[in-house]
Amino acid sequence: MTTTQQTIDTPTGELTLVAQDGVLAGIYFPGHWTRPDRGGFGAEVATGFEEAERQLCEYLAGERTSFDLPTVRIGSAFERRVWERLDAIPYGATTTYGTIARELGDPALARTVGRAVGRNPLSLIVPCHRVLGGDGALTGYAGGLDRKRRLLALEAGPGSRWDRIPDEALTLF
Repeated sequence: MTTTQQTIDTPTGELTLVAQDGVLAGIYFPGHWTRPDRGGFGAEVATGFEEAERQLCEYLAGERTSFDLPTVRIGSAFERRVWERLDAIPYGATTTYGTIARELGDPALARTVGRAVGRNPLSLIVPCHRVLGGDGALTGYAGGLDRKRRLLALEAGPGSRWDRIPDEALTLF
């Protein structure tokens, strides 16, 4: 197995893209909470991520609402089930950790769902930013709450409630 990486600049800042055997396996923000050791990202390459970069930049510019990229999802069976559920959240919509836990058959799993959401290696493509706390509040995001708010505002459009949340209200839980 060959692992490669490339760092790209996007409208939301720098992203590190990681591929295994040419298939996108990770997208990481600077300071990403659950970012694996960068030593496991493989060799830095100058090419091979053009399509991922194009689609990510289109999404972040508000020109794309879904992704059409081959990906590999490395995680436990439960994590992969949660990530599949994240894929089903429509562009511009949100859900809660508790709702996902209920849909997976056990409302008591909300915290476990939260951990799986937080370990999502394909941020943006697997839209973990669309998951909120039970009361609809912004809660943890591996890329930071300000970035989460901006992604939700992008998807909801100008004048959304996400545009009206002041920076000082973005606290970590």
